[in-house]
Amino acid sequence: MSEPPGVERDFSLARLTTVRTGGPADFFARPDSEARLLELLAWASGEGIEVGVVGSGSNLLVADDGYRGLALKLDGKLATIERDGDHLLCGGGARLPSAAAKAAGWGLSGIEFGINIPGTVGGAVKMNANAYGGELARSLEWVDVCTASGRDRRTPETLGFQYRRSDLAPGEVVSSASFGLTAGEPDAIRATLAEMRGMRREAQPSGIKTFGSTFKNPEDERAGGRTAGQLLEEAGCRGLTVGGARFSEVHANFVENAGDATTADVVALMAEGRRRVHERFGVALEPEVQVLGDVRWPNWELES
Repeated sequence: MSEPPGVERDFSLARLTTVRTGGPADFFARPDSEARLLELLAWASGEGIEVGVVGSGSNLLVADDGYRGLALKLDGKLATIERDGDHLLCGGGARLPSAAAKAAGWGLSGIEFGINIPGTVGGAVKMNANAYGGELARSLEWVDVCTASGRDRRTPETLGFQYRRSDLAPGEVVSSASFGLTAGEPDAIRATLAEMRGMRREAQPSGIKTFGSTFKNPEDERAGGRTAGQLLEEAGCRGLTVGGARFSEVHANFVENAGDATTADVVALMAEGRRRVHERFGVALEPEVQVLGDVRWPNWELES
């Protein structure tokens, strides 16, 4: 099997994730245009190769033995941020904090919450990422989705948005998105961004090898309205360590790589945190992190 030009073999993915764990991808490429992305998706489909996307790597776990597929990181034209009147046009690989900051500079309001979502636009759409009261679907107008058979445009109503998920299937990649924003005063919007950054700094770990929220906030009534972080903290998980992985002392729903963690350490820590919460509250937390490869969740079955 000969791969298209620019496709690398045995590419280390750990350096592309914020938690810095995991093995190599069998194949890796950085498509910089929609045409290139479509070519790669068609090639992978024809060869029966699974496709995964590495966005900012901020909510991603890669299996220790790697990923038996094609990992893509959108680049070039697929990572741009442009203004079209009161619309913000972003490539799927554009970073959401950068989009929020650029919009503020242009005096456009409606995507401020993105400053605290350390991921890409495509990843935010896939996960229906929201923060600090902001909702992606409020400002999102449409997304272009590429597959092995071509590109189609979808609206928020057709993306199946639910809490922390959409109905985007494996092999479907967001290449671009449009946000409808409103004109405002740049200085006032920047002040809002600064306030949101400050809230995040106080509440969440930063400057270390970690990834975003580990578990989804539960809807189970037995949680009593508590967030996943609050449940983990009350179950004694703040600072809990397994191997090289630990729950943050700052926010119990964030996992840190203390220096030499493996993905196995991370999932074992998650499993222990989940067990403790279930033992105390009867609530079964569900992971929010995305995975590439055969990531096994130990002791994951819990009695209700």
